[in-house]
Amino acid sequence: MAEGNPLQGLDALRREIDRAFNDFGFRAEPAFRSAFLPGRAARRYPLMNVHEDRDHVYVEALAPGVDATSLNLTVVRNTLTISGEKRRIPGDVKSEAFHRSERSTGKFVRSIELPVEVNEDNIKADYKNGLLLITLPKTEKARPKQISVNVA
Repeated sequence: MAEGNPLQGLDALRREIDRAFNDFGFRAEPAFRSAFLPGRAARRYPLMNVHEDRDHVYVEALAPGVDATSLNLTVVRNTLTISGEKRRIPGDVKSEAFHRSERSTGKFVRSIELPVEVNEDNIKADYKNGLLLITLPKTEKARPKQISVNVA
């Protein structure tokens, strides 16, 4: 009796299910996050933390190696879209010369829904040490209101 990898059958089943969903027009997320996936749904990149205080929403996007000049941010109502490109290190290294290539490269686009509507006119973004820090001011109607209670 031959021993095999028990997860190999599950992986084949997952690919078959993904293919069936793709045939019906449903976009499947990749099962792993090790690379950009050309021709398939791109992995969720950049990885993000989103938090808020009374007046602002803050987004921290982890994007090391991204060409800062390629970064593009757009906000429509409460949806933030970040796009850009992570380029390969320049040089004349041909792909067949690589012994290992684990760092993903290519164009990316990621959209996330923000918890509230933000003011598109006063957004601030800084890219430093591979971290994209975005400060989005909330609209006036999205800010909490203090309501006084009259005691009779």
